[in-house]
Amino acid sequence: MIWSLLKVLLFVAAIAGLTYGAGILMDTGGGIRIAMLGMEYNLGPLQAAVALVVLMLALWLLLKLIGLLVAVLRFLNGDETAISRYFDRNRERKGYQALSDGLMALASGEGRVALSRAAKADKLLDRPELTTLLIAQAAEMTGDTKRASEAYKQLLEDDKSRFVGIRGLMRQKMIEGDTETALKLAEKAFALKPKHSEIQETLLGLQTEHGDWKGARVTLGAKLKSGDLPRDIFRRRDAVLALQEAKGVFDEDASIEAREAAIEANRLSPDLIPAAAMAARSYIAKGDSRNATKVLKKAWSAQPHPDLAAAFAEIAPDESVAARLKRFRTLTGINPDHIETRLLLAELNITAEDFPAARRALGDLATSHPNARTLAIMAAVERGEGADDAVIRGWLARALTAPRGPQWCCDKCQAIHAQWVPVCDNCASFDTLSWREPADATGPSATGSELLPLIIGAPEPASVTVDAEPEPDDAEIISDTPEEKTEK
Repeated sequence: MIWSLLKVLLFVAAIAGLTYGAGILMDTGGGIRIAMLGMEYNLGPLQAAVALVVLMLALWLLLKLIGLLVAVLRFLNGDETAISRYFDRNRERKGYQALSDGLMALASGEGRVALSRAAKADKLLDRPELTTLLIAQAAEMTGDTKRASEAYKQLLEDDKSRFVGIRGLMRQKMIEGDTETALKLAEKAFALKPKHSEIQETLLGLQTEHGDWKGARVTLGAKLKSGDLPRDIFRRRDAVLALQEAKGVFDEDASIEAREAAIEANRLSPDLIPAAAMAARSYIAKGDSRNATKVLKKAWSAQPHPDLAAAFAEIAPDESVAARLKRFRTLTGINPDHIETRLLLAELNITAEDFPAARRALGDLATSHPNARTLAIMAAVERGEGADDAVIRGWLARALTAPRGPQWCCDKCQAIHAQWVPVCDNCASFDTLSWREPADATGPSATGSELLPLIIGAPEPASVTVDAEPEPDDAEIISDTPEEKTEK
């Protein structure tokens, strides 16, 4: 503090002296006369300027000498590093300047400049946690992955920078496609900082990609504790992970554990269709049809789905057609106006050969929501009521070119999946599949298949006879039972 005050005072004195000298030089008409120790010196303007420069240099040397003397006095007073700090002060100043320039170059996207400044700072400074990190990031920017890896490995040697080194190596392995090594590094980083949101997300993605559902549930719980995940989303995703655990146990033929895991998944998220279907089948395997019905009814009230209807049919696989139609009323009575409920009721009535009831259940879906399923059901109803072959062929032709209807679609990349999966096969997103109609991205057919219904003939209302029954072979072709649809 005293030394800093002394330097300020000397600087003010130097400025005052320069001002005084300039004033004297102007008063003497361009020359200076100096009388000192009985001697007289006359200096011209050029000589005066040179003398001023020499005086400034002498003053600078005097300040340096005073600083050195102060460091020597501190050393003699017991400060063993005083002299070394005096000589390292300038070196340190240059090092921090190089470090600052490197950071600015890195932020500006000048990788090569940042790398050269980082190397210079590394030579001048004894701060490897800073300079090595700058070298690693600058090397990554320039594409020198080998040098970046070496720098990140050096960061592993210090406890303060170990997490940064692990994270950097993990990102490199992910870019290289080595997800197994990246998973191990992510686990180490998670152990060091379990509340780090980026590490949590990365680890969760890698665990789901490798099928480590148990570990993923632990990571998901950490996200909930750290406040990065709302509780309702946590329950849904935890149910998805529990469901995948149940499937894994099924693969190992350990039915007891599978049943418990499937029931747990359904308890966590009752509206998760695959979990409800698996939980119901677990109850069916134990002979508990009451709980199986309860699970399916609750899921059907949230969202009717063909998989739920197939599981409901498995509760009593050997029942008669009339008994099945009667038992399914407990399910079709829930959400009666939903399209899936109306389609299910139409299919059940077709199986019971009650075609007028099937037509009433179908309503105007064949025209308001035309897809392959509604048009095929309409063709079956027309066939059962004895319509002309041209009418039936018209409905079937439209079914060939109509959309397929609701499917498992990824909400992120819009990819369509034949079955529900926890991770999208296209974009690797977790829990993004929903049961809905995909976006219509089709255009005119190159083969002109959209003209097929016009060529075959448009369906027209036919005079129906309610008591008319289709031939047995035709009825078997155009109407499938829920079990047959499930097997298909």
